[in-house]
Amino acid sequence: MDIVQNSIEAKSTRIEVKIYETGNKLLFEVLDNGHGMDPEQKAQALDSFYTDGKKHPGRKVGLGLPFLHQAVELAGGQFTLESEPGRGTVVRAIFPRDHCDTPPPGNLASAFAQCISFPGEHEMVIHRIRQPEHLDYQFYRSKLLEALGDFESIGSRVLLTEYLETQEEFHG
Repeated sequence: MDIVQNSIEAKSTRIEVKIYETGNKLLFEVLDNGHGMDPEQKAQALDSFYTDGKKHPGRKVGLGLPFLHQAVELAGGQFTLESEPGRGTVVRAIFPRDHCDTPPPGNLASAFAQCISFPGEHEMVIHRIRQPEHLDYQFYRSKLLEALGDFESIGSRVLLTEYLETQEEFHG
């Protein structure tokens, strides 16, 4: 969720989130068309002891990307951070599914509902694949917002979460 929030704060108008579990790999990827980062900013983004003080005033550390990077390294996976000013950012983490230090995906329906509900004028596309269970679905924030009317009311949040839970169940 922190990586998606970073994309929103970078003024992205389109964010794609991919979570693929295939073979022995778990891929987590967030692509955005936000501000992007130059090489110095990319290095700072991976330093847990760096923060610009704007996002969380008073905090002396930044944890989102450094935590993800560390988790990937502990599990023997692969991490990439691609970014260019004005072109956006791609954060990619590949974990070996059978490694004891690979964190479980967790409650993705709840996490997706939270990400979709972040305020702002942006499109978000979430794509989920899990093989060999033949789970494969994709949804667009704009379509869910159109169907629900808003993401703020309790009723809409409950319906959103229930819908996302059925995606995991029906396909899994």
